[in-house]
Amino acid sequence: MKKEGGKTLSQKETPLFTGLIEHAKKNPIQFHIPGHKKGAGIDPEFRSFIGDNALSIDLINIGPLDDLHAPKGMIKKAQDLAAEAFGADYTFFSVQGTSGAIMTMVMAVCGPGDKIIVPRNVHKSVMTAIVFSGAIPIFIHPEIDKNLGISHGITNDAVEKALEQHPDAKGVLVINPTYFGISADLKRIVEIAHSYDVPVLVDEAHGVHIHFHEDLPLSAMQAGADMAATSVHKLGGSMTQSSVLNVRGSLVSPQRVQSILSMMTTTSTSYLLLASLDVARKRLATEGRELIDKTIELANYTRDKINAIDNIYCIGKEILGTKATFDYDPTKLIIPVHELGLTGYDVEKWLREKYQIEVELSDLYNILCIITPGDTKNDVDTLIKALQELSNEFQLKKDDLDVKARILLPDIPVLALTPRDAFYAETEIVPFNESAGRIIAEFIMVYPPGIPIFIPGEIVTEDNLAYVTKNLEVGLPVQGPEDPTLNTIRVIKEHRAIR
Repeated sequence: MKKEGGKTLSQKETPLFTGLIEHAKKNPIQFHIPGHKKGAGIDPEFRSFIGDNALSIDLINIGPLDDLHAPKGMIKKAQDLAAEAFGADYTFFSVQGTSGAIMTMVMAVCGPGDKIIVPRNVHKSVMTAIVFSGAIPIFIHPEIDKNLGISHGITNDAVEKALEQHPDAKGVLVINPTYFGISADLKRIVEIAHSYDVPVLVDEAHGVHIHFHEDLPLSAMQAGADMAATSVHKLGGSMTQSSVLNVRGSLVSPQRVQSILSMMTTTSTSYLLLASLDVARKRLATEGRELIDKTIELANYTRDKINAIDNIYCIGKEILGTKATFDYDPTKLIIPVHELGLTGYDVEKWLREKYQIEVELSDLYNILCIITPGDTKNDVDTLIKALQELSNEFQLKKDDLDVKARILLPDIPVLALTPRDAFYAETEIVPFNESAGRIIAEFIMVYPPGIPIFIPGEIVTEDNLAYVTKNLEVGLPVQGPEDPTLNTIRVIKEHRAIR
């Protein structure tokens, strides 16, 4: 229950969504944007598909509908209910996705020259915020899983060592859980950081649901973190591009967060996205545990069935036990496929072409499938059937090599310049294959998951060039560089000595 102007609001209420419907029912004459005017001025085919109801609440921040940049009415009520649901002191809605919320977190605590402790396997939005803010990243190397070819999280020991060396850091950023659903001991990390009066910022893009079920890892707010950028749209039932930024404690100013978020956010905020956050919060708060219970049960059923298939398996609790794998989210199905002699991308294409199945992610060695309350037993049975057929078709084509010996894990490059200095430096274009030893001035990543292979300021190595080339060869979506063919890359210009 949330007190609002003397009235107690219930988590069953949706003040924003309900307010929009009531406004639309009045059928006002609109002499304001958007120009389609409740759909009357939009393409008829699009209108027929989308529907009049959606178009009737595609509105703008006129007086009765509040303003995301300075909320005082229905948006504030919806955000207050969300804060209560997530255990936060303040919750801010984001229509710029979790990327916008992550950039806000970093820029709310860091300015030019400030240090921030971050894992090297952060999303590109973190590095973008570091470029914008002029902060200096103090990288912690994540733990590497050599069996899967993926990065996990950072350890308590690594955080403690980083803070001992850099007690003046303005923040510690943690990914919890990772894209693959693996969590570190976030509560202990928070305790360590707070002993230095350093706030903890959490990239919770893949963990909106964990707050609402006791069998899942601790959420950022449960662990005592100061800020968390949480993707409601990924796993919480809101529309794509809608997320929340949760804030608690006294180490971060909510007023500054609001100011930075406003700087990062369009003034033409989508009320469809905002309304979807309101209703997603209601469902998570009132039905979340029951829905997630069924989701975990369905995921575990799927895992067990996949593990009965030859040469394919699905990661479970056995991944736990290291300092970086403190807990995991069973609704994430990590499925290594390299024992079939295939890449994850090969399997992604095969599933698409044979069964019209789309996976969340593929890489050189794995596919990742996510199970949510939107899935059914029929859906997962189709996936199980497809993977059984895949095994039958390819197990005889597997070569005799030790597949684990072929897993390519390049070293993390050395940072020679701050990302901001490199991004804005005088640069030149050089052939990709001749760039080893040079300092790169642009991002190169595979998306998803959007973790950079190179960030501006790092020294290019032959191993990392080979890793990029391997991803290109198998067809994975390498993104970031100005030259999409990657025949060339942008590097810091070298000035030759005068003779």
